Amino acid sequence: MKLYIKNMVCDRCRMVVRQTFEDLGMTPEGVELGEVEVNGDVPDWSRLQQRLEQLGFELLEDKRKQLVTQIKRLVLAYINQPARQNLSDYLAEQLNREYSALSKLFSESEQQTIEQYVIRLKIEKAKELLSYRERNLSEIADELGYSSVAHLSNQFKKVTGVTPSQFRSSEDVSRQSLDQI
Repeated sequence: MKLYIKNMVCDRCRMVVRQTFEDLGMTPEGVELGEVEVNGDVPDWSRLQQRLEQLGFELLEDKRKQLVTQIKRLVLAYINQPARQNLSDYLAEQLNREYSALSKLFSESEQQTIEQYVIRLKIEKAKELLSYRERNLSEIADELGYSSVAHLSNQFKKVTGVTPSQFRSSEDVSRQSLDQI
């Protein structure tokens, strides 16, 4: 049985969710971002749901919410993959659905388009990379799949109100958790 869990955005989330299942006497066969595969039924659904909510996760039963969570998980993977194909083709292929239907569902559920979501994720990733001060802007733009530094800078300023250079030199390095985007 595959269970869908909202707000799993990193490897630490996977570890915490796996531990939660094990603490409740279940051994998951697989734990991926947004998904847990268990063998058989869940013995105490309400207890599992309560434990996950205490940790900031949400067990999803609604099929539409499950699909939105899958889209978010795939978008995160898309941003982190080196070789890029067209996002709409990638999502349609991975979810075996028409992109237009996925886009409509996502927009209705999240009050933003998939493209806006991608931009916000990329900007948060750029903020993270800028705060480390290990890479220059050109390297960051390349890693995030931007066609140029100017393109990254324009989107960065549009989303944050400051340029990447201003952000890097600022004392106030405010970042948003990926599960809040």
